[in-house]
Amino acid sequence: MGSTEKLEQVIADAQRQCQSRGSRLTTKRKQVLSALVQSQKALSAYELIDVYKAQFDDSMPPMSMYRILDFLQSEHLVHKLNLANKFVACAHISCDHAHGVPQFLICGDCNNVQEVHIKPELIDELRDNVKAANFYLISPQLEMNCLCESCFEQAQ
Repeated sequence: MGSTEKLEQVIADAQRQCQSRGSRLTTKRKQVLSALVQSQKALSAYELIDVYKAQFDDSMPPMSMYRILDFLQSEHLVHKLNLANKFVACAHISCDHAHGVPQFLICGDCNNVQEVHIKPELIDELRDNVKAANFYLISPQLEMNCLCESCFEQAQ
């Protein structure tokens, strides 16, 4: 499957997910999601505005971009990376099976992001540790500041 066909499949799957939840993936939402799916790195909202302008020859105010990103997050199509204050498309939009808790490996140099999953047992242990410390876990999402292999090799 080529990259165009893969992108079309991901967008079609995202649209089906939204419809099954009673929400709508509008044209602009599809375009923003497409930009993130095609991106080789995590993007800030303002970087996304620039990509959107370049790809679709249309401008978008920051508030509109943030509203779209909020919607895509609520539909589990996009993840916000708090460590980098950037966004990345979910790597599993087209999967039809359950996944574990996402862990994001974020390259501190090039912003490349890899989404991997953690076994539920490990998250349960972490949740127990949080509770034992008299805290409440808000989100089990883990983000790790890393160097990708390419950046690591360049640094040697």
